[in-house]
Amino acid sequence: TRGESGGQTGHTYDISNKHRLGYSEVQLVQTMIDGVNKLYEEDLELQKKMFAFPVIQSTHSLVAKHVTKEVWDKLCKHTTKTAGFTLAKAIACAVEFDNQHCGIYAGDWDSYKDFAEVFDPIIQEYHGISADAKHTSDMDFSKITGNVNPDAPVHSTRIRVGRSIDGFGLSPGITKEQRVGVEKLFSSASQKFEGELAGTYYPLTGMEESVRQQLVDDHFLFMSGDRNLTVAGMERDWPEGRGIFHNKDKTFLVWVNEEDQLRIISMEKGGDVLGVFKRLAAGIQAVGDSVMAESGKGFMLDEKYGYVHSCPTNLGTGMRASVHIDLPGWTAHGVDKLKARCEELALQPRGTRGESGGQTGHTYDISNKHRLGYSEVQLVQTMIDGVNKLYEEDLELQAAQKAE
Repeated sequence: TRGESGGQTGHTYDISNKHRLGYSEVQLVQTMIDGVNKLYEEDLELQKKMFAFPVIQSTHSLVAKHVTKEVWDKLCKHTTKTAGFTLAKAIACAVEFDNQHCGIYAGDWDSYKDFAEVFDPIIQEYHGISADAKHTSDMDFSKITGNVNPDAPVHSTRIRVGRSIDGFGLSPGITKEQRVGVEKLFSSASQKFEGELAGTYYPLTGMEESVRQQLVDDHFLFMSGDRNLTVAGMERDWPEGRGIFHNKDKTFLVWVNEEDQLRIISMEKGGDVLGVFKRLAAGIQAVGDSVMAESGKGFMLDEKYGYVHSCPTNLGTGMRASVHIDLPGWTAHGVDKLKARCEELALQPRGTRGESGGQTGHTYDISNKHRLGYSEVQLVQTMIDGVNKLYEEDLELQAAQKAE
């Protein structure tokens, strides 16, 4: 039943007598009274087990550090209003796996507020921010100075952010109806995109094989089967309510209802980071304006934590600005030394099999390290300056290596 106040949480039932004929009215009412009392008694037993302090397998995670028995006992019975999310659902990955660093997800914006005793210290520790920090967003690309050196061997540039529409749950907690609602809203809003942003929305449900294969070939398609996302509750009702939008040139994409409600991506071959950021800014504006015109709803924007995402590691800008670049000098010098240098430059290096250079073993995915506590403009500027510095040092290392 959706009945009355408790219905939305999904645990309210209409219990009645099964028989009509062959028993008297008194017998049927007595059976119902006795049965309901028995179910209630058993339910209390089950709740005791359900609310028992869990064994957190990821013993070194931030969840293990901050979800104490005292905090658990205080918050474990609470369910959030928007998505009926619980602390047990939030920390499911840290309980299930032994390899989590953070180990927590939010099921709706309420989760960050209702379970603040857990989320606040985790967020502050992960992002290195103070308890009274406020987040500032800035997408004004005219403030960026310079660009990645055109001589640098950059294969491609990609910048992505996440956005969540107010009033709907986040992926770990979103209800089926809400998920479909987000998809309908975006699908309709995307038809208003103009110029280079104009394109097509492809729902995963009922997708033609030829379209699916093309999206796989383009490396655009997101798949099911990620263990983290499954345990966190993000793959329920797969693939309903999910899809991919891209423009004609395949330089502007939006993933709908994957880890975040909306993941907005701008990318292209080469190293024109400024151009990619400009398109991203225009794209975010177009998505926001179209959704607002369609529904009167804005993006979830928290004055403390910036743009709201399902994973607290993405709070703030939710931005990852990256290039795939060849760094043969640094590779010969030592990957550990490259990692240490990136740390100094507030960058994060990842290996990539990506594109043509990947197999040679000296192509790296270099991105901004931070998400929260810095504006988008600051993070893109840091990435541009850092990549130029790495390239300059790479040439010096190559020259020194040849001279040896």
